[in-house]
Amino acid sequence: GHEAACITYLRNLLAEAGIPSEVFALDPERPSLVARLRGSGDAPPLLLYGHVDVVTTVNQTWQHPPFGAEIHDGMIWGRGALDMKGGVAMLVAAFLRVKAENTPLPGDVILAIVPDEEAGGSQGAGFMVAQHPEQFAGVRYALGEFGGFTLALGGRTFYPIMVAEKQICQTRVTVRGQGGHGSMPVRGGAMARLSRLLRRLDQQRLPTHITPTVHDMLTIMADAVGGATGLVLRQLLNPRLTETALGAMGERGRVFEPLTRNTVSPTIIAASDKINVIPSTITVDLDGRLLPGQTPDDMLRELRAVLGSEAELDVVAFEPGPARVDMGFFDVLGGVLKAADPTGIPVPLLLSGVTDGRFFSRLGIQTYGFTPMKLPPEFAFTRAIHAADERIPVEAVGFGADALFAAIQKPRAG
Repeated sequence: GHEAACITYLRNLLAEAGIPSEVFALDPERPSLVARLRGSGDAPPLLLYGHVDVVTTVNQTWQHPPFGAEIHDGMIWGRGALDMKGGVAMLVAAFLRVKAENTPLPGDVILAIVPDEEAGGSQGAGFMVAQHPEQFAGVRYALGEFGGFTLALGGRTFYPIMVAEKQICQTRVTVRGQGGHGSMPVRGGAMARLSRLLRRLDQQRLPTHITPTVHDMLTIMADAVGGATGLVLRQLLNPRLTETALGAMGERGRVFEPLTRNTVSPTIIAASDKINVIPSTITVDLDGRLLPGQTPDDMLRELRAVLGSEAELDVVAFEPGPARVDMGFFDVLGGVLKAADPTGIPVPLLLSGVTDGRFFSRLGIQTYGFTPMKLPPEFAFTRAIHAADERIPVEAVGFGADALFAAIQKPRAG
């Protein structure tokens, strides 16, 4: 909440550069900003968008103030450095540079800065798409989070560009059993059943499904690295060998596992609200993520196969993701990264999470996760997001801003 201060700051930056902007809001404290730079009209408008809200730092211990944006050891430390105020800084810097250098553009470039992505997007991108779609008329491609970061594997450097994302499928598990007074222990009750179910979820993966995006990603990577690592990557594509390959990859397998299947993570448990009452009903909410093309019925079917008849299952929230993938701008973006780092290999990425791209897809807009970051090989990018000590190399922000500046000048199909 309270993104208004950040939006006001950005609006003032744009105004100082002579760029007018508009603000739209359901809640004045949670506004969205839209600005436009005119192009020649030879190409459709290109949308640049990002969110300025961040997740909490409660119960986290930081080495440096999480809202200080202090620079230490060549890194900018703070909540949102990666997700995604660092990305917004890249987008805004590239946008301002176009104006400052009077850079010719093949088509209009639209900058949209929104709130609320971390809490569902209804106040931000969801509101804009539903109530102000005219702001994005004619847009075919958008650049937003998450992609263009370096991924080191097998001695090669890859740049995953997000072209697809998973779908939200929040599911509730209900277990029932004998309740009673806390002084009279119950054996085999709802708590015991819950423990068995959680253990099954911990020990068993849902079935493997290889989507076209993941197939292309792993094939390109396998060809590039070759040898034993390439063989393991190819084994990920074979559902009969995926589990073995993930095990062989060790910690690195955590990056690839959610790309090969639907996933659920138990996050909220509701049971008794009195210490002396043994609950007869317990619910567990699962943060479920579906692969593209999968449905809530698929999730329920796969969960029932793991959990058995002890559990009642209900889908409590489902948000479909983009229906298709348009790769029409991928090679252009890949070329930008190759020019910036000739050793890098662009690959398409299926994001294990969700972004505001699912809203813009309703307008026929293909989002590319493209906030490029050239990162040190030892930098644990995925582990730093939403975690304590979130940070981004200063040089990575400059790298991304330069790459975005190059990308928005490129021709694009209508």
